Amino acid sequence: MVTIETPRLLLRRWREADVAPMAAVNGDPEVMRWIGDGQVLDEEETRVRTAMFERLWDEQGFGLFAVELRETGELAGFTGLAVPRFLPEVLPAVEVGWRLGRPFWGLGIATEAATAAVRFAFEDCGLDRLVSIAQIGNVASERVMAKLGMRVERETITPATGRPVRVHELTQEQYVSS
Repeated sequence: MVTIETPRLLLRRWREADVAPMAAVNGDPEVMRWIGDGQVLDEEETRVRTAMFERLWDEQGFGLFAVELRETGELAGFTGLAVPRFLPEVLPAVEVGWRLGRPFWGLGIATEAATAAVRFAFEDCGLDRLVSIAQIGNVASERVMAKLGMRVERETITPATGRPVRVHELTQEQYVSS
């Protein structure tokens, strides 16, 4: 079972006890503003998603980590790797992404967690390229992408929602040379 420690965080697989705190994150309209069509998710939808995260780990050998604060054991949200099937034009690809509860915004947690996920992608999974996708206007996520060394690859529209997005990328070669 993959677990990654950073100075402040523990990135780990999902537990049943994570469903309620993750549902609180997914139920916050401000958190979900830039996700998909902006709809919030309830606890049952969150339970289904976290179970899917675990299945994908087993099937792919990578996935989305639960992000836990080492000091308190509190669940902050998630980071990790996923196949961005919602944007077929970038496939085949693996996306690095994150979602944190509002109390954890602006503390560098997204950057710390995503940096560990990028390292995992390139050093442990042997991936050649990562993308990260942000709806245009999601300045905070694009700042994290820039800190990860990602560069804008294209702008396009998400088919299911019609929302404009910016696709960023980072190659293994760029990662190694940074």
